[in-house]
Amino acid sequence: MELFYPMVISAVTVLITLIYASYLDIRDRRVPFIHWLPMLAAGVICTSILLWQITANTSLVCGYLALVASFLYADYLDNRGRADSLGLTGYYAKERIFWYFIPVLVLPALSWFILPAAFSIQLVPWYAMFAGLFAYITYMEYRNWPAPSPIRKKGNRKSVKADSNVNDVLTRWYFVLILLIFAITSVMMLFGTGAWGIQGLVILLLSIFCGVFYIFGRMNMFGGADAWALIFISLCVPTFPFTPLLGASPLGFLAFSVLINALILNLAAPVVIFIINISKGNRAPLQYMFFGFPVSGATIQKEWGFVMEEFEEKDGVVQRKFIGFFDSLRRMYAGTGRVYTKDLREHPEQFSSELAQYRSAGTVWISYAVPFIIPITAGFVTAVIFGDFLFILMKIIFGGL
Repeated sequence: MELFYPMVISAVTVLITLIYASYLDIRDRRVPFIHWLPMLAAGVICTSILLWQITANTSLVCGYLALVASFLYADYLDNRGRADSLGLTGYYAKERIFWYFIPVLVLPALSWFILPAAFSIQLVPWYAMFAGLFAYITYMEYRNWPAPSPIRKKGNRKSVKADSNVNDVLTRWYFVLILLIFAITSVMMLFGTGAWGIQGLVILLLSIFCGVFYIFGRMNMFGGADAWALIFISLCVPTFPFTPLLGASPLGFLAFSVLINALILNLAAPVVIFIINISKGNRAPLQYMFFGFPVSGATIQKEWGFVMEEFEEKDGVVQRKFIGFFDSLRRMYAGTGRVYTKDLREHPEQFSSELAQYRSAGTVWISYAVPFIIPITAGFVTAVIFGDFLFILMKIIFGGL
C-alpha cells in the first residue's frame, strides 16, 4: 500500500475539523469561517510538501498556492462585514485590503512567468484578465465597504431587482471567472515548455471541482459551511492518503469521492422521513412526504428547517399551498422568499405577519434540517477507508470486484 505521509497528516487534521464543524452546525446551524483556518494551514503545508516531493517544481507549488490565496481573498472580499461578529475587526479592516491583494497578484505571476524555464506570451492576456477582475472587485469593495446584509424576507422585490444589475451579477459571480482562468492556464501549463507536465492536472482538477462547489454555495444549493468544507477538503487532501480497502477511483481525486459518498449516504434520510410521516399519518403531496414534516405553528420558532408552505388569509380563512420545486430552486438562487426557522427565532420582529399566519394555520410543513456537513464527514471517512461508493458499485455490476 502506497502511503503519502503529508496527506495522512492533512487527512487527520481535516477529520478533526469536520467533526468539530458538525458539532457546531448541529448546535448553532453555523460554522464560523475562522474554524476552518487551522485545518487549511496544515493542509496547504502538507499539500505543498507533497507536490514538491513528487515534482520538485516550484512553479507548480506556486500555482497551487495562488489558487488557495485567491479563495481566501475572495472570501475576505465577500465577508468583510462579519468582522464585528467574529472579533476580527483588524483582520477585515478596510485599510488592509490592498495588502492582502498583493500576494494574490504575485503568486500567479511567479507561477506562470518567472519560475517556468520558458516565458509564454500566451499567458499574458489571461493574467491581465485575472488581475483586472480582482482589481475591479477590490476597488468596488473598498469604495462601498458595506455592512452585513440584512435578512431577506419573502417578497423583497428590491433585492431581486438588484440581482439583475450587471454590476451586482459581476460582484456575485466574478470568482467563477477567476477559477475558469486558473483552469485554462493549467491546461496551457500542462503542455508548455519547461512547465508543469502531467502533474499539473492537480491544479486543473482543483479549479474545476472547487469551482463547482463554489457555484453550489453561491446558488444556495449548499450551506456556506458545506461548500467551504468541500472546497477545503479539495485543497487540503487533493488525493487519497493511501489506497482504500476497495480501491481508489481512476480519477484519484478524494473530494469528488467524498461528495459522491455523502450524497449516497444522504439518500437514506428521505426514506426515513417518508416512513415516519406514514407511521404518524401525516399527509401531503407525495414528494413533500420525503423531504419534510409538519410542526406546530405556535412553536415553529423552536424547530430547524425551511418553511415549505405559503399562507394567505382571505375572509378570515387561512389558505395554504406548498411551494413548488422550481419555485423553490428560484428562491434558493435569489436568496429571497425562503423562510428559515432560525430567522424566525432570531428576528421575530421581521416576521410578525408570518408568525401570526403560522399560529392560525395550526401546523406548518418544514423541510428536514440535518446539516449536510454530517454526510460530508461520513463521506470523507468512508472515502478514505473504503473508496468511492459509485466506483465500487460499478465494479460490482461489471464483475470487477
